Amino acid sequence: MTANTRTDANGIDLDDIGTNPTANPSFADLVASRLSRRHLFGLGVGTAGTALLQACGGGSGGGVAFPVIPPAPAPAPAPAPAPAPAPAPAPAKLGFNAVAKSLTDVVTVPAGYTASVLYRLGDPIAAGVAAYKNDGTDDPATYDRRAGDHHDGMTFFGMNASNKWDAANASRGLLVMNHEAITPLFLHPTGQTVVSGVRTVADEVLREFYLHGVSVIEVNKSGSSWSHKQDSSFNRRVHTLTEMAFSGPAAKTDYLKTKYSTDGSKTRGTVNNCANGTTPWGTYLTCEENWAGYFRRIAATDNPSRSAKEIASFTRYGVAGTGRELWATVTPDTADNIYGRWNAQVTGASATDDFRNGANTYGWVVEIDPFNPASTPKKRTALGRFGHEGACLGPVVAGKPLVWYMGDDSRNEYIYKFVSAKNWDAADVGGGIAAGDKYMDDGRLYVARFNADGTGAWLELKLGVNGITASNAAYAFADAADVVVNARLAADAAGATKMDRPEWTAVNPKTGEVYVTLTNTNASSRPIDKTDGANPRFYNDRTTSGSDQKGNPNGHVVRFADDNADPAALSFKWDVYLFGARSTASADVNLSQLTADNDFSSPDGMWFSHATAGLLWLETDDGAYTDVTNCMLLAALPGKVGDGGAKAITNVDGATTRTQNTFVGKAPGSDGLRRFLVGPKDCEITGIAESGDGRALFVNIQHPGEGSKDIGNPDGYISHWPDGAKSRPRSATVVITKDDGGLIGL
Repeated sequence: MTANTRTDANGIDLDDIGTNPTANPSFADLVASRLSRRHLFGLGVGTAGTALLQACGGGSGGGVAFPVIPPAPAPAPAPAPAPAPAPAPAPAKLGFNAVAKSLTDVVTVPAGYTASVLYRLGDPIAAGVAAYKNDGTDDPATYDRRAGDHHDGMTFFGMNASNKWDAANASRGLLVMNHEAITPLFLHPTGQTVVSGVRTVADEVLREFYLHGVSVIEVNKSGSSWSHKQDSSFNRRVHTLTEMAFSGPAAKTDYLKTKYSTDGSKTRGTVNNCANGTTPWGTYLTCEENWAGYFRRIAATDNPSRSAKEIASFTRYGVAGTGRELWATVTPDTADNIYGRWNAQVTGASATDDFRNGANTYGWVVEIDPFNPASTPKKRTALGRFGHEGACLGPVVAGKPLVWYMGDDSRNEYIYKFVSAKNWDAADVGGGIAAGDKYMDDGRLYVARFNADGTGAWLELKLGVNGITASNAAYAFADAADVVVNARLAADAAGATKMDRPEWTAVNPKTGEVYVTLTNTNASSRPIDKTDGANPRFYNDRTTSGSDQKGNPNGHVVRFADDNADPAALSFKWDVYLFGARSTASADVNLSQLTADNDFSSPDGMWFSHATAGLLWLETDDGAYTDVTNCMLLAALPGKVGDGGAKAITNVDGATTRTQNTFVGKAPGSDGLRRFLVGPKDCEITGIAESGDGRALFVNIQHPGEGSKDIGNPDGYISHWPDGAKSRPRSATVVITKDDGGLIGL
């Protein structure tokens, strides 16, 4: 998540402190000359037609020479006329009029649609829990049975009458969602109580512990309306105090040993859960993104007790400072150290006496079984430790490996994929956490390098290959656990391509191609001389008030196709699908030729509908275009990698100009991209899911009014959504339906 985020006392975005110091090469360094477009996208790709021709004996090949040619047979009767081919299905069309940009404090959807609030911050999810007062006085002990804050990535799991997963179910299911962070101003009577840098009210911190994490709630459709069932036995909150197990190569190693788990087999909780993922056996993946800032570690006092490797790791992941919510400062601590566990400094004689390794227990993909409320979530260490934005499942084919694509959400970070060692067996559907043990604990972790010629390579992150060795000058890798615990450092060593803040990944169910949102970057992270093919723009997006915004403040969406349509392939081809921009920007900035109906900035959330295969939903988390509009949701009908062409663009920074070559997808036009929703003031649009029939769309509205400053003056709140009047704003899930009961978006 990006722009609408909290800052520290120095104005630094707490969710975007880049920590990549490497000089990994740009595209221009990697490839000196460009290949032609025909060579890039016309060669080296196997097709189904070619495979069929070869299987039927077509094409050239060896044979036997006969010395005598037999007489020609009598002519055969003429064959009956072949039946006319079935007409091709009509291409999908966007079936709504574009929503205009807006700065109002409402959720706006197209005519013919209705958006209803389903699940708000503080809503009770257990019998006997009182309705939320929304004034900061609710009993902190009840918050483990209430909706968390900052609703984010989510999935709808359809459920049948036998309480089993039924993906096609249209009226009943489990809605599972992340709660990324908090807006403290609205959680307590007068905001956080902090005296001289110390949290002095323990109950406030307990509320905050519970408000992070994940919700599992049962939702039901009655007539045309949806509601959540408050007393469902499936309802569950997973939060910062929930016990979790480790699995995979880092489990039960020295890197994860703490006072809480002296053998490194478990930890407590999950935090900063951003985007999400799913498994083909019916479980939910929640992804720990900007977790590093929650830990207290004062480098000046702690570094003397640390090895050079530990300091390198802390620096690369940004584990330093007082802790963004000051959780570690509460005294006295409890017997089980619920506050002290956020202190990552050396305080005891060994790692099992303190929480010096506490930061290593976060930064993972976590698997949760929503159909088994008693199950223990597992942190899957084989998928690497970094700022996980999400984990998008690739094409699922029986007898083939499973693949998840992942972005590391910070400027100048990387794109990864994990390929399972075991091949998929559909008999594992419904297998719960045990199926995860089979497919997610053993496999190959890769990071992407984007070449300047429109190709790319997947570089394996494994001890002994791609510079990941004990003799690496920047970081000496010791074993397989060291590689996954320090996946960023391994990716540095391998030579991965720095990207403009990789966030959500999405896989087109029609083509298998992968889309990645690159939300934005600034001039300090990527100056004009550091642009490259997949991150090609540097410009000044000047606001209506005349403020300069230099770099790539509007972001873009890159896409790639693994070679031979094989997700386990080690090479791919790429282009840039969409560039965010104001419709009024110059042609070298508005490269996708956006209009007033579809211009946007800072793409973040992204997801393909499966009920309406091929319809792409794109969400924004923006601070660059908010002088003109609140954040939004757009619907798109994308083409394919290579449907556009090579493009040389001119970047400008004052008197400096620089030409950058790239590949640009076909301009979408209004028929291929339209604005579907605009949110209330000061919010982020994020998290998206659909009912099994595609006739209900669930969307999250995160942190409306987050920038408000004075809790004592409701008239000064930036937003009062969703309750209106002078209420405190609340993150919430809305459900969108079409008034005629049809498919959403078409």
